[in-house]
Amino acid sequence: MRDGGGPTIMFAEPESIPRFKFGNIMHSDPNLSLSTGANVVSDDDFYLRNSSASAATPAFYDQNRMSCEGSPMTMSPWNQTSNFNKSGWSNFGDSGSAVPTNALIGSLVREEGHIYSLAATKDLLYTGSDSKNIRVWKNLKEHSGFKSNSGLVKAIVISGEKIFTGHQDGKIRVWKVSTKNSSVHKRAGTLPTLKDILKSSIKPSNYVEVRRKRSALWIKHSDAISCLSLDEEEGILYSASWDRTVKVWRISDSKCLESIKAHDDAVNAVVSSTEGLVFTGSADGIVKVWKREPKGKVTKHSAVQALLKQECAVTALAVNTSGTVVYCGSSDGMVNFWEREKQLSHGGVLKGHKLAVLCLATAGNLVFSGSADKNICVWKRDRSIHTCLSVLSGHTGPVKCLAVEEDQEADRNQRWVVYSGSLDKSVKVWSVSEYAPELQMGMFQNQQLGLDGNSMRSEGRSFSSGSRASQSRGF
Repeated sequence: MRDGGGPTIMFAEPESIPRFKFGNIMHSDPNLSLSTGANVVSDDDFYLRNSSASAATPAFYDQNRMSCEGSPMTMSPWNQTSNFNKSGWSNFGDSGSAVPTNALIGSLVREEGHIYSLAATKDLLYTGSDSKNIRVWKNLKEHSGFKSNSGLVKAIVISGEKIFTGHQDGKIRVWKVSTKNSSVHKRAGTLPTLKDILKSSIKPSNYVEVRRKRSALWIKHSDAISCLSLDEEEGILYSASWDRTVKVWRISDSKCLESIKAHDDAVNAVVSSTEGLVFTGSADGIVKVWKREPKGKVTKHSAVQALLKQECAVTALAVNTSGTVVYCGSSDGMVNFWEREKQLSHGGVLKGHKLAVLCLATAGNLVFSGSADKNICVWKRDRSIHTCLSVLSGHTGPVKCLAVEEDQEADRNQRWVVYSGSLDKSVKVWSVSEYAPELQMGMFQNQQLGLDGNSMRSEGRSFSSGSRASQSRGF
């Protein structure tokens, strides 16, 4: 994971780009079930499947920590000492050749460290790693870069001219693009602001217990930030943390409006949706729904229901563009989903990975799931049915983050540019179409699921599995 050496250019092998022809194989129809065969995964395959409790002291870290990631001690950003080194993108094929359906079009292997976060906007791509550096790419070429003082970059979101980065040290840093030079990014502040910290520290009531015999200001995260989510319409930023809380920030003045005691273990994911709904997922195996409501002069979030309660950790959440479907990835490799049109009833389970699902993204009618098994599944939704169009292979390490942008150069068919960041230190760029041929049974069976051949539906019928914790529970 931490091998040295110069930049290495990687290409996806032709056979890693599925070009299938046998019809509908991967579905999520809730009316049919699939009984899996023995699918034994050794401890060496992925050593971070289980949840663990929060650290008892600041100096202690559990190897099986909270969000299916390596121990912060073993992946410490303070062990990374490298400056920006120029690395080029390698294009897939000749510039004049047609891009095949759902294909790798570019790849970058970087020396700086594992890729933990991505954000794409227009023609810019931001990448964050455990080297503390944030790189900026434009048209698949290095555009600029900037460096935080401390803290592995675990999350990046963009709101207008502001770039927010969440870090291992529990801080949110705010950056702005220079008006004089678009390649220069300047630090615009930190959440919470120093002014608010000083003001709040005067009042003893502003301190809360974060660990045994240890207290901290309620406006500050006391552990690593795991996820950031924006509500652009309301001008609100949500931050999830391993300290078991979700904090609510007003973007206009950087104020912390609320700290939600969300879960009994690390909060690994938060995503805001329409109508004031917010979804959180935790290492405690629970997905919660929160409703933002005005209470007097302030706005508070109240717990509405729990969508999922299971033993394995919840590792990723996503909501489709229209806000009608909620997706949840777990450390058991499953993706559950719920439908808003049916009062958030459980819609089914997508089974496409052998190891933990580490990230999710949506675009149009497509859902993308990245996993510790090094692959990305591309799912197409048609009402309640999800069909696996293809599996994007090429990474040599767990796929940690995804970002999707519409392909502005596509002539007719709807196409998307998908960016995937991995713990193999690379970022890969894929071209994906909503009209790609569906996945061939044989290759998916052999390479992805390892299922008993008798359990596969070869006549294009669909399948899903019921979940022990698929019932919604009110608080």
